[in-house]
Amino acid sequence: MLTVLFCSFFILLFLNLPVAFAIGLSSMSALCLFGDLPLSAIVTRMFSGVDSFTLLAIPFFIAAGEIMNESGITDKIVSFSKALVGHIKGGLAHVSIVSSMFFSGISGSATADASALGSMLIPAMKKSGIDTDFAVAVSASSSAIGPIIPPSILFVIYGSIANVSIAKLFLGGIIPGILIGFSLMIVTYFYAKKRGYPSEKRSSLKNLIKSFFDSLIALMMPVIILGGIFGGIFTATEAGVVAVFYAIIVGIFVNKKIKFEDLGRILVKASITTSIALFVIAASSAFAWTLAWEGFGDIALNFLVSLSDNPTVILFLILIFVLVLGLFVEGIPVLIILSPVMLPVINGLGIDPVYFGVLLVMAIVIGSVTPPVGILTYISCAIANTTVSKVFWTIWPFCGIMIFVLFMSVLFPQIITLFYN
Repeated sequence: MLTVLFCSFFILLFLNLPVAFAIGLSSMSALCLFGDLPLSAIVTRMFSGVDSFTLLAIPFFIAAGEIMNESGITDKIVSFSKALVGHIKGGLAHVSIVSSMFFSGISGSATADASALGSMLIPAMKKSGIDTDFAVAVSASSSAIGPIIPPSILFVIYGSIANVSIAKLFLGGIIPGILIGFSLMIVTYFYAKKRGYPSEKRSSLKNLIKSFFDSLIALMMPVIILGGIFGGIFTATEAGVVAVFYAIIVGIFVNKKIKFEDLGRILVKASITTSIALFVIAASSAFAWTLAWEGFGDIALNFLVSLSDNPTVILFLILIFVLVLGLFVEGIPVLIILSPVMLPVINGLGIDPVYFGVLLVMAIVIGSVTPPVGILTYISCAIANTTVSKVFWTIWPFCGIMIFVLFMSVLFPQIITLFYN
């Protein structure tokens, strides 16, 4: 049954079927040919996969991100980032990275970062004299910070599967996200120096302070969300509701960039994005259940233990496997399919599931950048009107430095555990 499951899945992917349909149809085909259960079991598992109070945070954070983006918040974040780091060699490329770090605290989604910031900064980078391949590489890789620096939709999904504290997951992502951002800036600097890219005019202290206060309303959003969660005022799910109301107040009454009649259109857009995400979650839950039914978790555990009984070595093996899988499969399905399979392995080795969750999400978002199926690279290429093949070699140094931070987090767990232990 497992052979049919995996073979049908990769065949359907090769035929360019959307990943959610490939996952769902492969589960159905395996159950039809070798299962003793009715097909209704797949539907039941799909429903139960999204029937979670915790997952309610997803539509709220998506809606908050859409409203904040429509409110002109993106422009203010970019302006502040430009005043902060625009004078460094490479100028707008550094602005893109720092903007992603700030925007991560608002959207919680890598694709939102890639779309909102990329559509603004990729054309600006190209206009300033930065090559298209480099602009795409910077935008795609910096967008990967989105699900690592809290709030994070992927952390919410993992927390609901592993039944661990989402607040701890959020805390665990802060330092790795910041480290990835600074590491990307180092790569950007050396690239910019080698290629002779321009920098922006150094901002005056007065302009820096002004741009900071202009963007303060946007920067307060993650402070309110995380402060409320860690202060015990509300849960991560309730934080999503708070984020939506905060975004509405900012958009309508503070920035005055949207009106009440605009909310319907914005919420419909957010609903479409949410439905896509939840359909992928539902299909992936059915696939994960099929794997569990066939005892794939025990097979994986026995295989990994046969290779080594050292927890650090096994962590490296799992993360390398996730990185390779990320070359071909999108992030959310990988997270939902692998989490139930790997958690028994992790628990058996005495590894903290929160710590593992942060590592797993980091590996998954790096996979969202790596070609040939990196969704963030595809989005950035579409904005830049270029192809993945033209940015293939440029993007790998950025992926490499992110993988380096990932592996350093394995060797030095305090990078993740410092704030919640």
